[in-house]
Amino acid sequence: MAAALSAKASRRFRGRSALLAFAAALIALPIATTSAFAQLRGHGGPVRALAISADGQRAISGSFDSTAIRWSLSRNAAEQVLRFHADAVNAVALLGEGRAATAGADGRIAIWTLGKTEPDTVLEGHTAPIVALAVSPDGATLASASWDRTVRLWPLAGGAPRVLDEHTQNVNGVTFTADGKALVSVSYDLSVRIWQLAGAQAPTVISMPTPLNAVAAGTDGEIAVGGADGKVYFLTSGGARAGEVAAGPRPVISIAISPDGGTVAAAGIGGTVAVIDRKTRTLARTLVGPGLPVWSVVFSPDSRTLLTGGADNIIRRWNAATGEPVDPILVETAGDPLAAYAGDRGAEIFRACVACHTLAADQGNRAGPTLAGIFGRRIATAPGYNFSEALKHLDIVWTPETVSKLFELGPQAYTPGTKMPEQRIGSEQDRTALVQFLERATKR
Repeated sequence: MAAALSAKASRRFRGRSALLAFAAALIALPIATTSAFAQLRGHGGPVRALAISADGQRAISGSFDSTAIRWSLSRNAAEQVLRFHADAVNAVALLGEGRAATAGADGRIAIWTLGKTEPDTVLEGHTAPIVALAVSPDGATLASASWDRTVRLWPLAGGAPRVLDEHTQNVNGVTFTADGKALVSVSYDLSVRIWQLAGAQAPTVISMPTPLNAVAAGTDGEIAVGGADGKVYFLTSGGARAGEVAAGPRPVISIAISPDGGTVAAAGIGGTVAVIDRKTRTLARTLVGPGLPVWSVVFSPDSRTLLTGGADNIIRRWNAATGEPVDPILVETAGDPLAAYAGDRGAEIFRACVACHTLAADQGNRAGPTLAGIFGRRIATAPGYNFSEALKHLDIVWTPETVSKLFELGPQAYTPGTKMPEQRIGSEQDRTALVQFLERATKR
């Protein structure tokens, strides 16, 4: 089960759960071109990451299906599928000069020359999933954020990375300031850290009221961060609080500032994208798709178009000024797995988990183990799933009480060693509703 952001375990940590997060079954990837529609189809799992080239002609996407795809935006077609990672591709970046970077839950970064079938270089050092990448304005340095609680700065010309290791929880987002003098990182430890890249001074630490999942920096130096409480918080370049806007009731898991600086887009687990006017600090409009989590959002260079990637495996294009889709909303034909439970409060709480966990035995494991028959089963014993070694040594049997306790205390406290993202359900009524739903839905 999962309800926040980020992806999962490295090849060494084969136990897959779900990022702030959710994942999808790793299935064979058909390359689908979409000359008739603005939506881009081709991934076999949720679209976790997006980046657009400086000329707006190409994009790259990363997915829970363990691949990245290079797209032609002028032809609405997939140009190349990049297969290397052993797990979800959580982050992508375009480096210029026909190169790209992909990073995944396997803890590795691949540097590609686009058109080649194998990466030129593989950067290793992180010991847990990598969930965000950022390229310095001069193109010389790649920053990576990881659930191993570190940020690493990789010289793209070669050499050892600089490791920034002061966060105390998963690092979920990272960005360079426009002048390239500082790096900003956000974490589940309720902090923003601003690192001055010249010298070795300690970072400026800004305490926040909620765990943080995403960060972006504007050309004027302002910083926007997305919180697990559904709010976007604004900070000055020095870290002073400069306002906040409620994007929605669910966690914000991706954030972008338009190149012209006028707008912030905040994508959330609830399936919508809030478009915020930076000047007035108001919610200008809300983009409403098929209702599934939106994992990634990015503006085109002209600030007129917004691309989103979601749990329905589709990349959608939107008119950023009007909030209207460039093409009619299309929904995958697989159907809503929770349609039979319409109106059930517990099912609605569980909706954040459906991309990662199935409920019926004949549906099998996805990125997380099936929950079929969970009650009465010892932890880390679901057949056919590779669990983290730490979980195999815990003395927990799943009962209504232990499942409720998992979400009361949070996975890291109750099941230490898990790759499941840290999250809690504070409402006892909501925990009870979730447990009661699972009791009905997971019977064999």
